[in-house]
Amino acid sequence: MIPPPVLRLLLVDDSEVVRLGLRTLLEDDPALEIVGEAASVAAALEACVRDRPDVALLDIRLPDGTGVDACRGMLQRRPALRILMLTSVDSGPLVAEAIRAGAHGYLLKEVHADALVQAIRDVAAGKSVLDPAITGGVLRQLQDAPPADDGLATLSPQESRVLALIAEGRTNKEAGAALNLSEKTVKNYLNNIFEKLRVSRRAQAAAIYARHAARP
Repeated sequence: MIPPPVLRLLLVDDSEVVRLGLRTLLEDDPALEIVGEAASVAAALEACVRDRPDVALLDIRLPDGTGVDACRGMLQRRPALRILMLTSVDSGPLVAEAIRAGAHGYLLKEVHADALVQAIRDVAAGKSVLDPAITGGVLRQLQDAPPADDGLATLSPQESRVLALIAEGRTNKEAGAALNLSEKTVKNYLNNIFEKLRVSRRAQAAAIYARHAARP
């Protein structure tokens, strides 16, 4: 039987002690490889491109922003990256915000070692993981949250035109040709759109546009 591929991990936490503890806990597992560490949002954005991890363990509190900021930026740079928030913060609104930003799992640092390893494997396999201690509060936050469509009002006219073409299924190159823009410029517009709509993927942005367009 062919063994499963080794999962490449990125550890993002501002505490060196926490990162050392995670490394000690995880590095003996032959199915896991820690390929990088970061202690800030900026470092995490660099490391997710440089080290090409499969899964990132990400704290919610970082010195130059939040784990939510890092989550959005990392997924913009590496859409295939799977992100597991691992933090001591159990605030329902923050957990819900992390999920909206694209996080694939959220665990409290009190999690048992075996459960953490299993969560990493589950997230890498495409599953979602949520700590049982915070599930109820998060579901209420997501259900009560206002729709994200309001962010459309913050888009510039050109950003709106780009989003309309993306919602039609156009590629960056095709949208650029339609608007007489370079592919790189379209990508920059998309990054701005993602930030304003608080999403991390073009499909999410397109869905918001489609819901808004369908309203009477």
